[in-house]
Amino acid sequence: MLVLTRKPNESIIIGNDIEITVLAIEGEQIKLGIHAPKNVDIHRKEVYLSIQEENNEASKIETNILENLNAFFKKKS
Repeated sequence: MLVLTRKPNESIIIGNDIEITVLAIEGEQIKLGIHAPKNVDIHRKEVYLSIQEENNEASKIETNILENLNAFFKKKS
């Protein structure tokens, strides 16, 4: 993990087109501004993990449905 020290209004650049700026520091809270292309998804980590979990659950359900349909048609023939 790379650790950087930044003050308010200072930035870091990721790749060629993502800029993260420290907007404010208030107690234990830091406000960040992120400039990135519209095609780059930006989520808080807990939201990202929740989306991944929901996607995994949805893919399991679809697999079960397909397996059940396959078994049903095998019984018919």
